[in-house]
Amino acid sequence: MTTVAAYAAPAPKAPLERTTIERREVREFDVLIDIEFAGICHSDIHQAREGWGEAIFPMVPGHEIAGVVSEVGPGVTKFAVGDRVGVGCMVDSCRECENCKAGREQYCVEGNIQTYNAVGRDGEPTYGGYSQKVVVDENFVVRVPDGLSLDVAAPLLCAGITLYSPLKRFGAGPGKKVAIVGLGGLGHMGVKIAHALGAEVTVLSQSLRKQEDGLRLGADHYYATSDPKTFEELSGTFDLIVSTVSAPLDFNAYLALLKPEGTLANVGAPEEPISLNLFSVIGGGKSLAGSMIGGIPETQEMLDFCAEHGLGAEIELIRGDQINEAYERVLGSDVRYRFVIDTATI
Repeated sequence: MTTVAAYAAPAPKAPLERTTIERREVREFDVLIDIEFAGICHSDIHQAREGWGEAIFPMVPGHEIAGVVSEVGPGVTKFAVGDRVGVGCMVDSCRECENCKAGREQYCVEGNIQTYNAVGRDGEPTYGGYSQKVVVDENFVVRVPDGLSLDVAAPLLCAGITLYSPLKRFGAGPGKKVAIVGLGGLGHMGVKIAHALGAEVTVLSQSLRKQEDGLRLGADHYYATSDPKTFEELSGTFDLIVSTVSAPLDFNAYLALLKPEGTLANVGAPEEPISLNLFSVIGGGKSLAGSMIGGIPETQEMLDFCAEHGLGAEIELIRGDQINEAYERVLGSDVRYRFVIDTATI
């Protein structure tokens, strides 16, 4: 076992504090990664505060991990010491079900094993990226291309793939009108990726406060959802809407913005149930869909795509002792657009 420094939530809703955790010895197919940067995702806050249900404590959050390989097990073939790598939201799965075999490990029939707040197949709790090292099976590690610096690549391991997957799945590209709801940690990557895919991109945000940013990041249009005229003007406009917000929306109003047979895809996960009039879907043959990260092959594809197009996250680099302050700022929408922890400061 290796003892490493980390930041952990000792109990639900408790402030995170500096501590040490044990990482397992490197097994035959394991990779030991010296973590250099770890992104802060809104889902870290949901889980540390038990917003999504009972959780495991102490909890070391973090599933946007970028670093350098420092040791490999004897059976490892995909990586070597010195490689620049990333780890996202999952670190294992059954590997035998049809979804795993198809490279959609996120939909493992037995349930994938999350990077933190989960129990591994060895019976030990998983601890995430707010730490200085992590040991992960090579099959759940991805390569960070040379064209991406590790600090701006870290958030791609969740925010990037979470937006890339539905944009690709639902056909964002030339000739398609795509709306991104919310310009935050997820949404800003949605704008960049949808623009790079060739779609006409609109941001739907509560206010026009971030309009200049949205246009700079690649949006063609920007509307405030607090203005009722927005929903009148944009009725029947979009082929695809991707909602990134974790607050409950008026889904009937957003579905009305779709063209017939358009899709409203949700990657934001409100803690409360939603209300829906099914005629909002039936009337135009519309689809209300969900999407959850991506499989390992698609995550690698996303990183390669982002490197090719020069797409990294817009980040604010922080120290380990600023994590609790960062959580409050995320909740107050006071970040442009992803906090990333410099793990050398943990």
